[in-house]
Amino acid sequence: MELNLKKPIVFFDLETTGISIATDRIVEISILKVFPNGNKESKTWLVNPEIEIPEASTAIHGITNEKVVTEPTFKDLSVKINEMIEGCDLAGFNSNRFDIPLLAEELMRVGIDFDMTNRKAIDVQVIFHKKEQRTLSAGYKFYCGKDLKGAHSAEADTLATYEILLAQLSKYDDIGNTVEELSEFSSHTQRADFAGFILFNDDKQEIFSFGKYKGRLVEDVLKENPGYNSWIQNADFPLYTKKVLRQIKERMTAPVKTMSDDEKLKALQAKFNMK
Repeated sequence: MELNLKKPIVFFDLETTGISIATDRIVEISILKVFPNGNKESKTWLVNPEIEIPEASTAIHGITNEKVVTEPTFKDLSVKINEMIEGCDLAGFNSNRFDIPLLAEELMRVGIDFDMTNRKAIDVQVIFHKKEQRTLSAGYKFYCGKDLKGAHSAEADTLATYEILLAQLSKYDDIGNTVEELSEFSSHTQRADFAGFILFNDDKQEIFSFGKYKGRLVEDVLKENPGYNSWIQNADFPLYTKKVLRQIKERMTAPVKTMSDDEKLKALQAKFNMK
């Protein structure tokens, strides 16, 4: 199968100062934008994180404080990055759990709103783990028959991720080839936020996944304990998690729209297929 696109999709990878979505920063970002007609556009930036890069992180990706000290900050690059991903679906390797949430935090931190409402996300790692359960380097060897040179370089990892997905499409007939199908297959649980603090239950209602209200409906908790939202808004939770809670709160307090007699009649006509 070939990748079936209705709009551009962005494959991307981040190298960071660490693994905390709320507090760590990007030190390198590579983007590969694939268009429905097969055209591609790519760009890689080193990023000054404006905080120290721990030696443990440098040992993984090889990026030192000295290497990025004269590079642009994420704020400097944010408009270009946002323009490049605007209106696109997103894909990566472990991107649902890490890269997308952290990118969202960085964008929101500099005042650029980020929303997944009209986007789909494909996590190639999830497809890989469901089918073979290996690492990126092993996956590249398994699917593409090549050794991954430059692993933990954002650009090498991004290109490898794209190649793996194309190989997966050729190998598996049951994962689909549209963004919608691949997004569904590469999702473990339905999350309302990226970090997984708020999930959807079987009835598509938001529930908390942690703490004393684990498993409880978010709306019920906010009605019962209004201060819980304030506590989360002021605590060290990801910005996107806070945004989702604010949206739920606003939805709960929005005035209920009543239908006019004419609207009720049209609704009844539509229901019974009357003209």
